Amino acid sequence: MSEFNNNYHSGYEPENDSVSGSFSRPNTNSYSSSRYNSFSDSSGYTNFNQQGTANEFYYSPHKPSAGKGKKALTAIIAVLSIVALGTTSLVGYTLITGNNPVSPQTAASAKADDNDSKSEDTSQGSSDSSQIDRKNLPTIAQLATPSDAMAIPDIVTKVSPSVVGISCILSQGTATGSGIIMSADGYIITNAHVVDGAKSVSVLLPKSYAKNSSTKEEDLTYKATIVGKDTQTDIAVLKIDAKDLTACEFGKSSEIKVGEISIVIGNPLGFSLANSVTSGIISAKDRVLTVQDRTMNLIQTDASINNGNSGGPLINAYGQVIGITSAKVSSTYGEGLGFAIPIDEAMPVIKSLMENGYVKRPSLGVAGRNVSATYAEYYNIPRGYQVVTVTKGSGAEKAGVKPNDIIIGINDTSVSTLGELNVVKNKCKIGDTVKLTIYRDGKMIDLNVTLDEAKSSEEDTTKSSERDYSQQYKSYSDLFRDYLNNF
Repeated sequence: MSEFNNNYHSGYEPENDSVSGSFSRPNTNSYSSSRYNSFSDSSGYTNFNQQGTANEFYYSPHKPSAGKGKKALTAIIAVLSIVALGTTSLVGYTLITGNNPVSPQTAASAKADDNDSKSEDTSQGSSDSSQIDRKNLPTIAQLATPSDAMAIPDIVTKVSPSVVGISCILSQGTATGSGIIMSADGYIITNAHVVDGAKSVSVLLPKSYAKNSSTKEEDLTYKATIVGKDTQTDIAVLKIDAKDLTACEFGKSSEIKVGEISIVIGNPLGFSLANSVTSGIISAKDRVLTVQDRTMNLIQTDASINNGNSGGPLINAYGQVIGITSAKVSSTYGEGLGFAIPIDEAMPVIKSLMENGYVKRPSLGVAGRNVSATYAEYYNIPRGYQVVTVTKGSGAEKAGVKPNDIIIGINDTSVSTLGELNVVKNKCKIGDTVKLTIYRDGKMIDLNVTLDEAKSSEEDTTKSSERDYSQQYKSYSDLFRDYLNNF
């Protein structure tokens, strides 16, 4: 909470000038002598201040007068009359109704019934209180799991053999991540950004595959081949030459409920913490976020996700994989905000990568970069996706799209980034015709483009070196992307 200023107050200034310490309380024990005639001495008791004989009282008996005797007699007669009238009324009520309104037994019985009622209520309350066993209250994990769920240790035992470490050699150093064994013959799922730009990839199996205590790490390391990767969905498939591996069990992400338990297993911060287990709950479903120009539908969880967890499994209470951990919000902006790709949406992509090496989706045939809000304002141009290159023979070239054109709309939907453009485009099929709204030389024109099949997963994606005109210019939406760190 260090973001808040300690000088914050409710809006009313204190009576004194100091705001840093405790406020003094007004002295309510001192009063003006003109208002009160008593003063307090050091003992705390009030003394009466005598001022001469004027404050003294004297009793002086006087002789009784004759008229006072008559007045006393009249008063006695009046009292006796009232008593007689009351007695007569009670006797008359008893004769008519047959009830005695002031029976001692009745009053005692009513009092006893009242006491019994109170005693019964107290006993009942004590009984209810004694039924609550506060020593055996359920844990959050117990509240978040269904009655037929597996215990967390059993889940870890079941899934850990299916979680591997992935190491990549890049042009500038190395990178590590996690992966999921999906078949006994060596097919492994991970994130596309884990293997992006890798010169070589290797897979480290967990220690459960060691034949004996003398088995070394290199004996569990296998060289991997990238079968295919799709940057738009951030999914990649690897293959290692191994047999008899423990494949994971897949669940259905469509069946998860917000608030149920979720478990993450992976390799945070490298292989020294391999197969670390964290747990939490499903915080939300269907979170649509833009991560580096990729608009993704994700599962949100508060299970701890750190660098190296990418590509690992998000697991439900039955030991089934329901997601692929992909991103987290930087700790600079918040904690407990992790995201995973729903397995229901990942499986069609995985299948396409295994069959074709890429995902079949429609393509415009252009590559380019986003126009940031600051750059657009400075040069008085609209925000959009600026075309840098046009693929020869593509639908975009045939329709007349040119380099430096800025795509600001598709099918009458305004777009300002590649991610927004792909959301609309990917709803179409190969061979469909879409209407592009182009900004060119101060004018807006519409072009009809026939969508081709993307020949590579890299088509219609933004290269990292061309993502913006200048990295020093960032709009508020661009800053939001910085909240998400891919790893």
